[in-house]
Amino acid sequence: MKVPEIFGENVFDLKVMQEKLPKEVFRSLKETIEKGTMLDPNIAGVVANAMKDWAVEKGATHYTHWFQPMTGVTAEKHDSFISPTKDGKVIMDFSGKELVVGESDASSFPSGGVRATFEARGYTAWDPTSYAFIKDGTLCIPSTFFSYSGEVLDKKTPLLRSMRALNEQALRILRLFGNTSVKRVYPTVGAEQEYFLIDRKMYDARKDLVLSGRTLFGAKPPKGQELEDHYFGPIKLRVSAFMKELDEELWKLGIFAKTEHNEVAPSQHELAPIFTVTNLASDQNQLIMETMKKVATRHGLYCLLHEKPFKGVNGSGKHNNWSMSTDKGMNLLDPGSTPAENGQFMLFLMAVIAAVDDYQDLLRLTVTSAGNDHRLGANEAPPAIVSIYLGEELQEVIDALEHGVKYKGKTKQIMKLGVDTLPELPKDTTDRNRTSPFAFTGNKFEFRMLGSTFSIAGPNIIVNTIVAEELRRFADQLEGAKDFNAALHELVVKTIKAHKRIIFNGNNYSEEWTKEAEKRGLLNLKNSAEALPRFADKKNVEMFERHHVFTEREVHSRMEIMLENYCKVLCIEGQTMIEMGRQDIYPAVNSYILELCKVIERKEKMSLPADSEKKVVGRLSADNEAMFAKAEEIEKLLADAKTYTDAAKQAKFFAEKVIPVMEEMRAFADDMEGYTAKKYWPFPTYADILFSVV
Repeated sequence: MKVPEIFGENVFDLKVMQEKLPKEVFRSLKETIEKGTMLDPNIAGVVANAMKDWAVEKGATHYTHWFQPMTGVTAEKHDSFISPTKDGKVIMDFSGKELVVGESDASSFPSGGVRATFEARGYTAWDPTSYAFIKDGTLCIPSTFFSYSGEVLDKKTPLLRSMRALNEQALRILRLFGNTSVKRVYPTVGAEQEYFLIDRKMYDARKDLVLSGRTLFGAKPPKGQELEDHYFGPIKLRVSAFMKELDEELWKLGIFAKTEHNEVAPSQHELAPIFTVTNLASDQNQLIMETMKKVATRHGLYCLLHEKPFKGVNGSGKHNNWSMSTDKGMNLLDPGSTPAENGQFMLFLMAVIAAVDDYQDLLRLTVTSAGNDHRLGANEAPPAIVSIYLGEELQEVIDALEHGVKYKGKTKQIMKLGVDTLPELPKDTTDRNRTSPFAFTGNKFEFRMLGSTFSIAGPNIIVNTIVAEELRRFADQLEGAKDFNAALHELVVKTIKAHKRIIFNGNNYSEEWTKEAEKRGLLNLKNSAEALPRFADKKNVEMFERHHVFTEREVHSRMEIMLENYCKVLCIEGQTMIEMGRQDIYPAVNSYILELCKVIERKEKMSLPADSEKKVVGRLSADNEAMFAKAEEIEKLLADAKTYTDAAKQAKFFAEKVIPVMEEMRAFADDMEGYTAKKYWPFPTYADILFSVV
């Protein structure tokens, strides 16, 4: 396989455009893609015809506007290229109108109350800044999604708006430093994707995995991740075959799949791509998740993307590596060799620090969900408290600035390993902090709180917008300054003093940090019910409207959608637990109890001791009855939850009332698993599942 030859072969990228389009049309479209200028409607027909010819040459028969509604997954409606002729035959046709705008039924997509169910008409509009591609014989056209009356119903449109806002404010800052050559600033992202691979038969045998994506029952296995032998270990042949095919499929789609390895938990793995522009990264991450599931099926596997599929075992996250770049190739978060003397870098760094501090609530709520609530705060994920890690050198730089002393700089250190055959290795100026929610890692920030199922569009909308807001404030203060350098120094020092509480370079997992964070006045929004209502706070709405990212109506609709989704997920989980408890666990345990009772009876007739059997029967009987009672309690609570008409109050009810009872029911079931004979337990155990791929 010659990777350079297959890379991007299913993408209508700039190279293909240059080959297929007339020069003037190509030049116009390229300007739209690279500079964000308005699309010339006069070229749409020519582009559509070239796109169709290219797709048909590659075997495509249909096209679709591929969009990202508020469901968290992508959506598509397929139309064939065929158009009837007078002689009863067909030709392959695709018009400019069909390329630019499509119509879709919007009635069943989440709208957060801005649309009534009977108001069905919705539209998709081509996003020319994201390349079209071929998937499963269909030409996919990345698109935005909106209603008949203009309400935005997707995740892509606000993402593009946030990118525009960041560009506008970053350019203001660059102009203050005398940079007039840069015409565009855009955020870049590399989203690392964690996932589990299990045998498909194991998945099919677990009703909870099928219906909710995670195991609602399951006792801790004798061996889990304690030995840490799976982490970066040799990749099993079956998994290696999956990864090889996955890479090939992703490369054909022009996705920069770069790194793959075993993660900490058994059956857990990670894929990391190379950085790209944020809206492309968002589209590509959706394709990565979809392709993972398809390829896994072809290998008799199932790809689990839930944040916490197994209790007591590391969950899966998505590390969002975010930075800002210019059209000249400059990384605005690269400190260079002398960060203390790099005023431009320091100002952009201060903008990020201030943004994270001022908008902790938005960062927290944009990564919250029923699934991620199980993960945040556990030992494999950052806590629910938002903070920034800067590292030793940058910390010393800002400390020096705050106290008005000269930064002496750090001497490059060499690591001596005591092995003659190894070269001397230069030591990095700072370590990495894997416990930090928002960590500086050299020339980017790693936002580590995202759950593995998340669309990265939502979190990046927030990061882009809050940084744009701080840059706006900085530009407003500096543009009228008589002495720019003096004003810059004063602003940097003032920002450090005002926002240093958000900086923490230690262990975010420790209980001491939770207490310290509270003293500092940092938020600790422990679950979705606490976090999501903060979305519509006045300061947040005003910021979104100021940068034209969301209207107040759109903020409320998205908050409503996220709250409703949280409640729906928990309702599904609760109903699944009831069904599994009553139909599977309860009768299975009773069957085993009956067998033990027969053993006891036979032993007593033979005057043999049966103390252990009686002990097991007593324990199982008590657990089984208690579990059954908890199932009834959950059923009543789910009925009570339906009486709430306010989504925020309903979410709070689920968090405070329903979840604790679900955990109690699980505890009884998991205890019984350890005392029930293997042949009676109704579904595969954790040991069966986690070590099923050999």
